[in-house]
Amino acid sequence: MLLLCNYYVTFKCNAFCEFCHFADHEKFKHTKNASLEDFKSNVSQLAELGVKFIDLTGGEPLLNKDIAEMAKFARSLNMQTSITSNGLLYHKFAEKLVGNVNLLHFSLDSPDEEEHNKIRNVDCYKSVLKSLDIAKSLGEYPDILFTVTNETYKKLPRMHEIAQQYDLVLLVNPVFSYFGNPGLNEEAIDYVDEYCDGKLDVYLNKGFMKLRRDGGNDINNPSCKAVSRVIVISPDNEIILPCYHFASDRIPIDRPIKEIRQTEKYKYFLENEGRFDFCQGCTVNCYFEPSFAFPTNLYAISSLTSKFKYSYNKLVKQKIKKITHTSR
Repeated sequence: MLLLCNYYVTFKCNAFCEFCHFADHEKFKHTKNASLEDFKSNVSQLAELGVKFIDLTGGEPLLNKDIAEMAKFARSLNMQTSITSNGLLYHKFAEKLVGNVNLLHFSLDSPDEEEHNKIRNVDCYKSVLKSLDIAKSLGEYPDILFTVTNETYKKLPRMHEIAQQYDLVLLVNPVFSYFGNPGLNEEAIDYVDEYCDGKLDVYLNKGFMKLRRDGGNDINNPSCKAVSRVIVISPDNEIILPCYHFASDRIPIDRPIKEIRQTEKYKYFLENEGRFDFCQGCTVNCYFEPSFAFPTNLYAISSLTSKFKYSYNKLVKQKIKKITHTSR
């Protein structure tokens, strides 16, 4: 059952984050952005296939000049949309994005301006805070996304304070092992898990933490549903299989997506999702979030409380705030 589309609207980025391979600008400088025409065609098909959630991602998604129109189109098909940005370009698109992004996230990697800018290798700390102010002035309630690492996990209480100052949810995103990054160590896992426990305005998927304690995905008993519940589309109008982070094959979208999903190649990846050698020990959050969408295993059950808390904040608490904002 397809739930989510990770649509890479660009591979380009305007930051150089230490934990992200999109910092390699040389590698992606000749890549093109996703076209609005391809996007509309693909998303229309995905809506017919039952996809309910689309993450407009990158790179830095706001580097695609059509991002506002893309979000608006997806919302017109009753899809839930999400965008995560470093804040550098948000002011240019803010008014056009209003009402068309269900989950708007701004990345903040440290409560300390100097450290955040060092991690990003670009001066963007003030841009994040400015973006939060702009979004709230427009009646939006974004989340602050904290990618917690072994170097920054003890900054969590201060990050929480910033979120409280803005009356927003703090999303705690445990860094995963990828591109040479070792992921969170045991001490960091324990600290983060304990701090976030019971806090209504902090979201941490407990399933992520249990998965890490257990050593990640087990190819003999896989938890990953990266193919059956997620479809990944590149700016070059290709389906990436089995996932973006461990892409071993790509299928050009040169025919209906429904037909592509019936090909032997697609079925091969579907039958082997989570079972490839490179899947062993995987903890990539992008795919385990939808993998844990239904309480079918202990990881999914562990994530339920966290999801209920987040849903309360987004669907109830912040809806009340928006009504209050509109009535002023």
